[in-house]
Amino acid sequence: MQVELPGTLPSFAGSHEADPGGRRDADAVLAGLDPEQRAVATALHGPVCVLAGAGTGKTRAITHRIAYGVRSGVMQPQRVLAVTFTARAAGEMRGRLRQLGVEGVQARTFHAAALRQLQYFWPRVIGGELPRLLERKVQLVAEAAGRCRIRLERTELRDLTAEIEWAKVTQTVPEDYPAAAAKSGRETPRDPAEIRQVYKVYEELKRDRGVIDFEDVLLLAVGVLDDRPEVAEQVRAQYQHFVVDEYQDVSPLQQRLLDLWLGPRSSLCVVGDASQTIYSFTGATPEYLLGFRTRHPDATVIKLVRDYRSTPQVVHLANGLLAQARGQAAQHRLELVSQRDTGPEPVYLEYPDEPAEAEGTAKRIRALLDSGVRASEIAVLFRVNAQSEVYEQALADQGVPYQLRGAERFFERPEVREAGLLLRGAARAGGGPVDPLLEETPERLADQVRAVLSTRGFTPQPPAGSGAVRERWESLAALVRLSEDFEAAQHAAQQPANLAAYVAELDARAAAQHAPAVEGVTLASLHSAKGLEWDAVFLVGLTEGMMPITYAKTDEQIEEERRLLYVGVTRARVHLGLSWALARSPGGRASRSPSRFLDGLRPGSALRATGGGRGGAGGQGGQGGRASRSRSPIKCRVCGRVLTEAVERKLRRCEDCPSTLDEGLYERLRDWRGRTAKEQGLPGYCVFTDATLIAIAEQQPGSLPDLGQISGVGRAKLDKYGEAVLSLCAGADPSGVEAKLDAGAGTRSGGDAEQGDQGDISDLWGDPAPATTPVEDSPEK
Repeated sequence: MQVELPGTLPSFAGSHEADPGGRRDADAVLAGLDPEQRAVATALHGPVCVLAGAGTGKTRAITHRIAYGVRSGVMQPQRVLAVTFTARAAGEMRGRLRQLGVEGVQARTFHAAALRQLQYFWPRVIGGELPRLLERKVQLVAEAAGRCRIRLERTELRDLTAEIEWAKVTQTVPEDYPAAAAKSGRETPRDPAEIRQVYKVYEELKRDRGVIDFEDVLLLAVGVLDDRPEVAEQVRAQYQHFVVDEYQDVSPLQQRLLDLWLGPRSSLCVVGDASQTIYSFTGATPEYLLGFRTRHPDATVIKLVRDYRSTPQVVHLANGLLAQARGQAAQHRLELVSQRDTGPEPVYLEYPDEPAEAEGTAKRIRALLDSGVRASEIAVLFRVNAQSEVYEQALADQGVPYQLRGAERFFERPEVREAGLLLRGAARAGGGPVDPLLEETPERLADQVRAVLSTRGFTPQPPAGSGAVRERWESLAALVRLSEDFEAAQHAAQQPANLAAYVAELDARAAAQHAPAVEGVTLASLHSAKGLEWDAVFLVGLTEGMMPITYAKTDEQIEEERRLLYVGVTRARVHLGLSWALARSPGGRASRSPSRFLDGLRPGSALRATGGGRGGAGGQGGQGGRASRSRSPIKCRVCGRVLTEAVERKLRRCEDCPSTLDEGLYERLRDWRGRTAKEQGLPGYCVFTDATLIAIAEQQPGSLPDLGQISGVGRAKLDKYGEAVLSLCAGADPSGVEAKLDAGAGTRSGGDAEQGDQGDISDLWGDPAPATTPVEDSPEK
C-alpha cells in the first residue's frame, strides 16, 4: 500500500489531469519562452542538464517545465520534488507555480525535504520522536572546546564551527578529519588534531542531550534510506520527478541523498552554472554538474546564455572577467549574450582611503535616488561583513535609508513578529466591537496598518541616524508598503482588502519566506547577494588582499574569488560601479593596489605578466588576441537572428541557414592541417578545430585582420598560421604551404588549442557541427 508523505496532496487536486482540456492548453505554458527556455520546458523525459548563465531565466524555464509536464499529463504535481538551496528560492518557485495554475508541487531545500521525511518515518522505523533540532550549534561547539581545555576567540569559534560543518557534509568522521583536511588543502583555523578533538566531543554532547544539527538531518536521512529499502521504495513511489536548482553547489552528502531519492530512475533535471560556484568552503563542488554527462551519457544538455537581466556593458565586463579565468570551471564557462538595450559603461573609481570611498559611494547613490532610482533597487556589495560599518555611516550622513542583508530572516525579526500579533488582534476585533487602535482611522487598509504599527514606533518619516532604531523602522515601513501593494492588487482583482485578508497574506509569505522589499539600499556581502539583482550595484573595496581575499593561496582558491566577483558583477541590471581605496585611513600610506581581476578590464590597465595566480597570466596570449574583439551580440549574417550557440557564433550564421562553404577551400585546409599537425606532433584539432575550418571556408578572409575576427583564431594562432591560411584562401596548394613554427613547437600539447580555440573545446560536451561536412572525433565529443 502506498502511503502519502506529509505535505503532499492525497489526490490529483489542482492539476489538469482530470480535465481533458488541460492537455489541449499545455502549449499555452510555452508562450513567451525563448527557444532555449522552450527546449528546457519540453524536455520532460530522461536526465536533463541545463547550463544556465546569470540572468538567463533559469527559474522561469524550470517552473514552466514543471507546469508543462503537469498540463500535458506527463507529471502529477504531488509526484514532483523541486530542490533548492534557500527557503527564499523555494518560496519563489512555489509562487511561480501557483501563478501557472499548478498546486501541490513540493519545492523545498535539501534540509527541509529530508527533515519532513525523517519526521514521518522516524517513529515507524526507529521508534519514538525524532531528536530535537539544534538551531545554533555555536554554543555547543564552545562547550565542547571548553571540555577540551581549548580557548577560542569569537572568530575562531565561528570558523571552527564552519570546519565541523564542512567535515559533516563531506561525510568525514572526527578520526579522519586531519587527513581529509590535509588532502583537500584546507587552511584550518586551529591545529587539525585540536579540531578533531573538539569535533569528537561535540558529537558526544549531542548524543548525550538527544539533539541533532542541520547536517545530521541529511546524514540521518541518508542512513534511513540506505539501511531500510522499504523506506527508500516508499519515497521513490511518492516522488517520481526531481528538479535540482543551483546544482553547482551540491555537496557530496547532498548528492548521496539525491541518488537515494532517485534510485535507478532517470527522471532528473539539474540546473547550474559552474562559473557561479562560490561555496566550496562549505563542501559544495561543481564536479557533479561538470560530470553529469559522464554519469548520464544519454542526458539532454541545454544551454541558456541569453541574458535578460543586464545591459550589454555589464555583460561585456562579466564575460571579460571569465575570459581571464583558468581551471576546470573556466573551461566550461558560458559566454552571455545581453538581450537588453545599451546602457551606461561601468564606472571605475579610485579613492585615497576607505572613508573617502564610502562617502563617494553614498554621494553617487544619492544622485541615483534623485534621478528616480528606488533605494530598494540599489546595492553596495563587499567581500566581508566587517566592511559594512563605514558604508552604514556614510549612507546615514546622506540621509539614505538602508538595510543589512545576511542578518535574521525578515519574518523572524522581533518587531515583525510583534507587528503580526498586533495586526492579527486588530483583524479579529474588526468583526466585533471597534478596536481602540482603529477608532479614528479611515477605511483604507494601508491607513489601518499605519495606525496599528504607530503604537510600536512607526512614523511617516524615518528616524535620524543609523543602528537598531532605524532598522526597526525600516521593517515596519516595509509592512506598510506591502499593505499598499496588497490593497491595490485586491481592488484590481475585485477582492476584499481588509485586515483579515492582509494577515492571511502575511502568513502565506512567512511560510514561503517571501519577505517584502525593504525600501532602503541593500548592504550585503558578495556571498549573500547570490540569487539577487538590482538596477544599480556598487562593488567596493576591490583591492589586493580583499579581492582576492588574503587567505586565498592556491590557484583553485584564487579562481573561486574571481567567480565571486563575477557573481557580484552579474547582480547589476543597468548601473555598475567598481571602486577601491589606496589606504585604510585618511593620511595613511597608500600601499594598496586594485584587484588583479580588474587588470585588462579597467581603463589604462593591462594583464599582468606574472605567474598563474595573478589574474590569469602565463598563457593569455590567445585571449589577448580575443580581448580587442567586439563582445556585442553576434547576429546571423543570413537571417539576422542573435546567435547563442558556440558553433553558430563561430560560423556567424544559424545552423539551419544556407551555407556559403567553399568545399575546395575546406578540403585544402583539412589537407594542410593534417600535414601541419603531423609535423608538430599534435592532434589535428590543436591546429584548428573542424568548426574553425568551416568558418574560414565560409567567410574566406582576405587579410590577417579579417582572419583574426573568426572565433577560434587567437593572436597566437594568427601569428603562427595566419599567412599559411591566407595563402590557402588565395588558392595555394597545401603541399607547398608551411606554417611559421616557433622553437619547440613540436613538443607542445593541446595548450594552444585551449587558448586559440576555446570557443570550441571549452564547451562542456562539445557542440554538434553543421551538417555540411563530417567532423573528426576529438576529446570533447
